[in-house]
Amino acid sequence: MNPALTKIGAQMSNLTGVRAIMKDIIETLRAGAGKEFINLSAGNPLILPEVEQLWRDCTAQLLASSEYGEVVCRYGSSQGYGPLIEAIADDFNKRYGLKLSDRNILITPGSQSLYFYAANAFGGYTQSGQLKEIVLPLSPDYTGYGGVCLFPEALIAYKPTLDIDFTAHRFKYRPDFNQLSITEKTGCVIFSRPSNPTGNVLSEEEVKKIAALAANYGVPVLIDSAYAPPFPALNFTEMEPVFGDNIIHCMSLSKVGLPGERIGIAIGDEKLINALECFQTNLCIHPSRYGQAIAARAINSGALVEISQKVIRSFYQNKFKILESTLDAAMPKNLPWFLHRGEGAIFAWLWLQDLPVTDWEFYQKLKRVGVIVVPGSTFSRVCRMNGITNSNVCGLALPVVMRKLPLLCNVWQK
Repeated sequence: MNPALTKIGAQMSNLTGVRAIMKDIIETLRAGAGKEFINLSAGNPLILPEVEQLWRDCTAQLLASSEYGEVVCRYGSSQGYGPLIEAIADDFNKRYGLKLSDRNILITPGSQSLYFYAANAFGGYTQSGQLKEIVLPLSPDYTGYGGVCLFPEALIAYKPTLDIDFTAHRFKYRPDFNQLSITEKTGCVIFSRPSNPTGNVLSEEEVKKIAALAANYGVPVLIDSAYAPPFPALNFTEMEPVFGDNIIHCMSLSKVGLPGERIGIAIGDEKLINALECFQTNLCIHPSRYGQAIAARAINSGALVEISQKVIRSFYQNKFKILESTLDAAMPKNLPWFLHRGEGAIFAWLWLQDLPVTDWEFYQKLKRVGVIVVPGSTFSRVCRMNGITNSNVCGLALPVVMRKLPLLCNVWQK
């Protein structure tokens, strides 16, 4: 049966961005059964033994408690599980000197759903017919933002400026404030910090400048902090969360070992949180409570912050160091390749300047020799980027990848 989809149904059934590439990668792996592939595409965070044990311990505590039946056998508040909300408020108030109440926090079924709520609560068409834009101040950014708005014409992204170190073969993206426009037509602003996929960390000054521009028009700013401190603390440079009246601090527990439980967290002004909560109530009532219950235990005990700083951060930071040293040793010094400075997250972003083929063509050529990457243009809505992203397994596969680099060099030379 071929269902008659509405305009929104057709839009939401399409694969966008890196999701389309992932489908191609899955088909490639199936078709090449028996062939060895070095898969550096986007994927799951690795299961670290210490992290898995933390969640086993918290689960055992929950199972042994009288709380278990209340958690899994009853409906709950659409705002989220009370003990988790209280744990977050207590931790952030002590850690950052805030004055959060329970009304400043919303728990969602993953942070992706949070951006869907915000993009459609604050972006799109008003009741009077005016289009409210969703501004991405620095592109490339998380590919998931591209599919969250029911009105794609509302999404506006801005090309960054570049800080380039030609000698070290490194570069860094920065917001171009000469081009960035936030006006009365803006519905909300969204960006990730640390960035998925580049590993970029906007400075505190840059964040405050964006927030101030938005505040002039009463525009909320959603900061995607899925890799930020205090957990999972996947920042490799000094940074602290930035809070403000128009800032919604958005978190995820996926990179601390709970991607399967889909737990997102929003912290912000009560009126902004209430608008998102109402959206959630209509969509799904409330997120699963099991993951929330064990997360509350991990936060209250201090174990989640400790394991984030001592285990998760050091593991991925070491992976990036291996990547850097291997690229520096294997890549030709006289060709224009640049690695984005690794300031956080679990990705590497490689810019191949003057590559005479598109990133998609380069992706196809690498597939033929058994190496799978993600074309960088899937992350960029305004500027086409000839780049590739490597996922969290790239450290393990790098020696093999380096043996494939003569192909890349030959393409450049031609």
